[in-house]
Amino acid sequence: MAELVLEQALDRVVRRNTLVLAATLAVNSAVVQLVAAVSSLTFVFVTGEKGLLGLGPAIFLVSAATTGNVAGRAMDRYGRRPVLIVGFLVGGTGCAITALGTHVGSTPAVVLGFILTGSSSATAQLVRTAAGDMYVPSRRARGISYVLSGSVFGAILGPTVFSPLFAGKQLTADALAVPWLAAAGISIVSACVVSLVRPDTKRIAELISPPSEDPAESRSAPLSEIVRRPGVIPAMLAAFASFGVMASVMNLTGYVVVEKHGHAQHEVFPIIGAHVLGMYALVLVVGALVDRVGRTPALASGLLVMGASTLALGWTSSVEASAFLLFGLGIGWNISYVAAAAQLADLTLPSERGRLFGFNDFSSAMFAAVLALLGGLTLETLGVAAMAIGATIVVTAPAPWILARRRREAPVEV
Repeated sequence: MAELVLEQALDRVVRRNTLVLAATLAVNSAVVQLVAAVSSLTFVFVTGEKGLLGLGPAIFLVSAATTGNVAGRAMDRYGRRPVLIVGFLVGGTGCAITALGTHVGSTPAVVLGFILTGSSSATAQLVRTAAGDMYVPSRRARGISYVLSGSVFGAILGPTVFSPLFAGKQLTADALAVPWLAAAGISIVSACVVSLVRPDTKRIAELISPPSEDPAESRSAPLSEIVRRPGVIPAMLAAFASFGVMASVMNLTGYVVVEKHGHAQHEVFPIIGAHVLGMYALVLVVGALVDRVGRTPALASGLLVMGASTLALGWTSSVEASAFLLFGLGIGWNISYVAAAAQLADLTLPSERGRLFGFNDFSSAMFAAVLALLGGLTLETLGVAAMAIGATIVVTAPAPWILARRRREAPVEV
C-alpha cells in the first residue's frame, strides 16, 4: 500500500515538472526565434561588414558550445534546476547588453551580448536532460517529447511579440534595440518559471534508477568510456549533423529573406515561427514513434527529411515556400533530436547524463558555428543555391553509416 501511494505521488510530481519544463521552453522559444531572425542582421548593421554576416551566429554558437560542456558537468554536480535558472538569468543580461549595443552602435557590446545569450541557449538545450531524468527507458522518448511540446506555443508567441515591433519601421541597428530588450524580459520570465521545478529532476532519476548492487555497474564512468558504449557515437553523429545544419541555416535565414530575396524584416518571423512549429508541433507523435520503431531508424530518417528541405531552399524565394521548407527542416530535426536524446539518456546513469549531454552540445554547437561561418561566406560568394547544396550534403552524409552500423551493434541500456 505504501509503495502504491509513493508511486502515485511520484507520478504527480513528474506530471507537474513536465508541465513546468514545457512552459519554460514555451516562453524561451520566443527568444530563440529573435536570435534566429536578427542575429546576422544585428551584427552586419552594427559592424557594417556584410562579409562577416556569419560571424554573429558563430559567436552565439561558440559561446553555447563552451558553456554546454561546463553546464552539463555542473548539472551532474549541483542538479538541473540551479543551472537552468542561472542560464536564463545570464541570457536576460546578454539580451539587455545587445539592446544597448544596437542602440549606441557598439560592436564590443553586441559581441558581449551575443556571448552571454549564447551561453544561455546552451543551458536551455539541457532542459532535455531534465526531461530524460523523469521517465523510464521504455517511455523516455515520449517523456522528452512532452517537455519539448511546450515550444509549439512558443512558435506562436514569437511572431506575436516581435512582428509588431518591426512592422512599418525602417530597419536600422537602433530599431533592433527594443526587440532585444523585450527578449531580455522574456529570459527573466523563463528563469522564474523553471524555478518552480520541485524536486530537482536528478533526484527523480535516482529514485527510478536505483544504484545496482554491483558497484562496478553503479559507478560514474569517465567521458572517454561513456562515448565508447555501443550506440553513443551514432546518436552523437546524428546530433552533430542535425543541430549543426539546423542552427546554421536557421540563423542565416533572416539575412537571406531580407537581403537576398528582398522581403521586409517583419516577414521573417512567420518563417522562423513555421520552423519552430515544425521543430515541435509533431513532437508528441515523434516521441511515441521513436519508442515504437527504435532509435536508429529515427536518427537516419530525420537527417534525410532535413536534407530534402535544405536542398529545396536553394530554389525558393517566396515567404510561403520558405516557411514550408523551414517547417520541414524543423520536423526532420525533431525526429533526429528526440531519437538522439533518448538514446544518449538510455546509455547513461543519472550521474553521467549531464556530462554526456553537455559534451554532445559542445561538439554540436562548435560544428554549427563553423557551418554558420562557411554558410555566410558561401552566401556572399556563391549564392543561396550553393549554401543549400552544401547543407544537404552535410546533413545526409551520416545516414547510410548509421543504418549500416545498426546491423553490427545494438545499444544496451544502462
